[in-house]
Amino acid sequence: MPISPSSSAQAAREVVARRLRDLRKSAGLTVTELAGQCGWHHAKTSRIENARTAPSATDIRLWCRASGAQDQADDLIAQSLHAESMYTEWRHQVRSGLKQLQDSAVQFFHDTRLFRVYSSSLVPGLLQTEGYAAGVLGISARFRDLPVDDSADAARARVERSRVIHEPGHRFVLLVEEAALRYQLGDSDAMAAQLGYLLTAGALPQVSLGVIPMALQQRAHWPRETFHIYDDSLVSVELVSARVKITQPSEIVLYLKAFEQLHGMAVYGAGARALILKAIEALN
Repeated sequence: MPISPSSSAQAAREVVARRLRDLRKSAGLTVTELAGQCGWHHAKTSRIENARTAPSATDIRLWCRASGAQDQADDLIAQSLHAESMYTEWRHQVRSGLKQLQDSAVQFFHDTRLFRVYSSSLVPGLLQTEGYAAGVLGISARFRDLPVDDSADAARARVERSRVIHEPGHRFVLLVEEAALRYQLGDSDAMAAQLGYLLTAGALPQVSLGVIPMALQQRAHWPRETFHIYDDSLVSVELVSARVKITQPSEIVLYLKAFEQLHGMAVYGAGARALILKAIEALN
């Protein structure tokens, strides 16, 4: 796995690397001596200690055995798996299909109380209609050369997962750039249905839907990467190659600050509806 662009993920990997290095030093072993006992080249030891290579569970068990610290192996393996889960390449996440990816988040959505989403390029997934979602996921399936295109099933699963917006105990603060309303990611009928649904869903008492106008004179932020904040404990950022999960408090604070500033740039209620209606008119 390449070094993550997220300092949260890299910091977590570095914690594991430091613990392994400390075990080696406490055992009085050189890099070469530990490598010899583990049966690999000494360069691998250096890469692991410098967080350039993620150790496998077997690597950690061999390392702990060589260092006389077998009792720490399970804890280190769990910590390493957590670090790696922060940066997950899409090619690994979609191996079982796009529908499975949608289904995997159902329980997490039920457990989350407050959803904050900023989207610069798409209608937020929580508010996507089946036709629009099928267009988005179809593009993803083709781009990733999936052996089986299950985007239609995945779209239905996404809509089913999004029923959480009708369940009590959840709040949704959703921001979208006006330009995202104009990107045609389905045929005209699908886009019209999607934009029409925004008018309905945006009126729900538990949903706050803001649209950031393209004609805004002074922006506090340029359009940012799409990101999701779940409660105050997790930020998910979607890259072309991977999804980054951010849990480091200092980084979460930055995303919360950015969200609040973006929130202040958006229009709501009648202002948001007017921009959505303009996007519908532009389809004709």
